[in-house]
Formats: sequence, structure tokens, C-alpha cells
Amino acid sequence: MSDRSTEDPWTQGHAPEALESAVSTEDIDALREQQRLKQIEVMDRWIEGVLVEQRRTRRWKLFFRLAWLMLFVALVGSLVYAATRAPVGGVVEGQHLGVVEIRGVIDSESPANADRIIEGLNAAWEASDSVALVLHINSPGGSPVQSQRVYDAIRRLRDSGDKPIIAVVEDIAASGAYYMASAADEIVASPASLVGSIGVIYSGFGLGEAIDSLGIERRVFTAGDNKAFLDPFSDIRPEQQAFWQEVLNTTYRQFVEDVKAGRGDRLSDDPDVFSGLIWTGEQAKQLGLVDDIASIEDVARERLDEPKLHDYTPPEATLDRISRELGMMATQLLGLSESGAPVRYQLR
Repeated sequence: MSDRSTEDPWTQGHAPEALESAVSTEDIDALREQQRLKQIEVMDRWIEGVLVEQRRTRRWKLFFRLAWLMLFVALVGSLVYAATRAPVGGVVEGQHLGVVEIRGVIDSESPANADRIIEGLNAAWEASDSVALVLHINSPGGSPVQSQRVYDAIRRLRDSGDKPIIAVVEDIAASGAYYMASAADEIVASPASLVGSIGVIYSGFGLGEAIDSLGIERRVFTAGDNKAFLDPFSDIRPEQQAFWQEVLNTTYRQFVEDVKAGRGDRLSDDPDVFSGLIWTGEQAKQLGLVDDIASIEDVARERLDEPKLHDYTPPEATLDRISRELGMMATQLLGLSESGAPVRYQLR
């Protein structure tokens, strides 16, 4: 038998000492430190995520609170405005100019609609201390029907006779707005006001080739050969285009004839007057589209020793105004048309 030791360190209990000698204390401490740092890093990331989510939640809460606050302020302001505004045709002491505001796009669904404007005109006309009726205009135009109705109402008042009617242009009286103004006895504007744009416009798109290239099939069911001739996804035939052009031409002729009837021989014979161009106040005076360069304050000082203006424009119902503004915001956000009319052309 050999004298060599047959002791097995794995069976004789010497393995732990061998491992301890193989792995130093520094290595164990370093490993523990790495584990601790990883735990700290994970905890930091978790805390950071919680803080980011909390900040995001706070921002949304702040946004909604501000939105509700703005809506509340607008509602309260509208109620106060409606409560403190003098009623249409209310008692006004002393002589004054009766003012009717025509602002924004002329449309049956907008504040500048014929019903509202005509109500204000009648109230200002019937007021005994109103020495003149003033149309205070700041509008790019709009519906030919609404414009024509107001024009006719002004002409009826003008023909009845005992009170001057003056149209005062602020920034702009274009197309349908000028249509209304031309019915007045006198039109004044600031030097830089924009006046004119006598014409009719209809705009649309031809998208037939676009949907064909996308492999989209358009399905339209109609009764009547021309029912869908303004459909932007369908081809328009030459006779349909000629028909629609005649509709626009007819409206244009009515527009021109009424402007000539209102302005008479004050209009220049320059053919560009009725070409759709728009002019500054100074240019418009040279063309006979306006009579003088003046502001609404100038008009009041000219006619009264103590200039006084009273607004006879019917106040818009508070809820109607709020719903209209919210509706306009929604249509702008969604990219929808502001009018529900399937076919729409304008004096603009």
C-alpha cells in the first residue's frame, strides 16, 4: 500500500476553507455592492416613472380645470352682458344716432343674419330721438339671400323718407356687405378700409381621379339626371357647368343692378368697379363706391352738438352665442364646414 495521503478534501470537510481561500473577501464585497447599486437603480427608475405619471396627471387636471374656468367665465360674462345691455328700442334720452352693427360673415346661422339686422333697423328707425340710422359695417360678405333681404329693407326705409341712412365702413365692407351698404343714402369709410368685391363666387374640388387612383368606388344614388352634378367625386358635364355658371351670372346681375339703383350716378363708369376687385377707402371714393372719408365718430359730430350713439342691434341670446361658439370650435377642430347647406355660393 502506498504511503501517499488518500485524504479527500471534499469528504474530509476542507472544501469550505478551500473556497474561502479561492474567493477573496474583496470580491464578495464587490459583488454585494453591485447588487445593491442595481437595486438602487431599479428603485430610482420606478420612483422617476411614478413622478412622471403624477406630473402628467397634474397637467391634465390643470388643463381641464382651466378649461372649465374659462367656460364659466365666458358664461358669466355673457349673462352679465345680456343683463346690462339696453333692450332693443329701449328708452334713450336726447337725440342720438341709431346704430345697427353688421359684423362677420353674413349668414342665416351667424349673428349677421337678415332677421336680426332688420329688427335693429326698424327699432332705430322708429325711435323718435334717433336723428339718423347708421349701419356700422365690418364684414367680408356672405349669403346673397341675407344680403338682398337687408338691402330691400333699407331701401323701403329710405323711400319712406324722413331720416338719413348712413353706412359706415370699419375694416371691410366687401361683396354682400357692400350690397347692403349701397342701399343707404350715404356711405363713408376710413382711408384704409376695404370696399367693393362686387361679384359672386362658388368654390369646390374635383376629386374623381384621386379616388380612382386609390381604388375607391363612389356610390351615389339619385333620382334626376343632374341631382349630383356638384358632387366633387363625380365628373361634371359641359352643359352642367354652363348651367351653374348661368346661376352665378344671374345672381351677379341682380347684385350689380341693385348697387347701381342704390348709388345712382355717383358710380364711376370704370368697368373694374364690377369686376370683383376690392379697393381702399380712398380709391373707393374716387370710384363713387363711397361718398366721404370719415369715421363713425365724425358722422356723429357732424350731425349732433353732443355726439351720442345708441346701439339698436338685438342682443344675441346668451345660450345661442355659447352654443354657436362651441359649434364653431368643434367644426374647426374636426375640419367640417360651418354651413349645413349642401350647396353654397356667396357674395364674397
